[in-house]
Amino acid sequence: MDPSWLSNAYLVADRAGGTAVFVDSGAPLEPLVAAVGRLDVQVTHLLTTHSHPDHVAHHDEIERRFGTTIVADMAESVAGAEPVGHGELIETGELRIQVLRTPGHSPGMLAFALNDEVCFTGDTLFAGSVGGTRDAFDDLRRSVMDVLMGLPPDMRVYPGHAEETTIGWEWEQNPFVRVWRGLDPEGDEGCYVGGAEATLIAWSPDYDGEGKGWVRFADGRNAIVASSRIERTAR
Repeated sequence: MDPSWLSNAYLVADRAGGTAVFVDSGAPLEPLVAAVGRLDVQVTHLLTTHSHPDHVAHHDEIERRFGTTIVADMAESVAGAEPVGHGELIETGELRIQVLRTPGHSPGMLAFALNDEVCFTGDTLFAGSVGGTRDAFDDLRRSVMDVLMGLPPDMRVYPGHAEETTIGWEWEQNPFVRVWRGLDPEGDEGCYVGGAEATLIAWSPDYDGEGKGWVRFADGRNAIVASSRIERTAR
C-alpha cells in the first residue's frame, strides 16, 4: 500500500516456481519484486483496474523489468495495453482470470476474479464502502449490485485501497449495499455539496478516514462523494 495514496498493488502466483500476475502498480514495488524472486515465478500479465495515477504509477517499470502483457479496458487509454471485455477469460499457468467490467468510478473500471477464490475490485468496492462518482451513479450501483454482489459470498475481495473484505460481509454490512437492497431506509438529512443543496441518503466510513456519502441533489441527481465535500445541516 502506498503511504500517501493508500493505493494497493498486488502479486498473485499460482504456486512457487509457477506463474504470477501483477494487479495495478500504484504502490511501492520492492516487496512484490522481492516476492517474485523468493517464489521463483514467471510474471506474465499486469492487470489494470483503471488508469488513475495512483493505480498505474509504476506500470512502465513493471513492463520494463518483466515484459508483462498489460491488460486494461479500452476506455482507460493505458499505453501498450491489450484491451479486454466483460466476461473474457485469461488463462496463464494455473491462474484463471475472469474479467468483470464495473464502470462507475471510471468509465472502463475492471475487476478481476481469480480461480473463483479472490476478486480485485479496484475503486468500485471497498471494505465497507464504494467508489466515488459524480456522473455515473447508476453505472456504479449496477456494477456493485449486479456484478460484484453476484459473486460467491465467501470470495475474498482485495480493493484498490485499504483492507480486504469478502463479498458476503459487504452484502450484509456495507451501508450503501444495505440501502440498495432495501434493508435500511434512505436518509433524509439536509446537506450542501459544493454549495448545492442536497439530501444525505447514506454514509459510510471510508479508507482515508473521512468517510463517503451518497447524496441526492434537488434536481434528482445522485452522486457518491467524499465526506470532506459534504456540509451537513439540520432541517
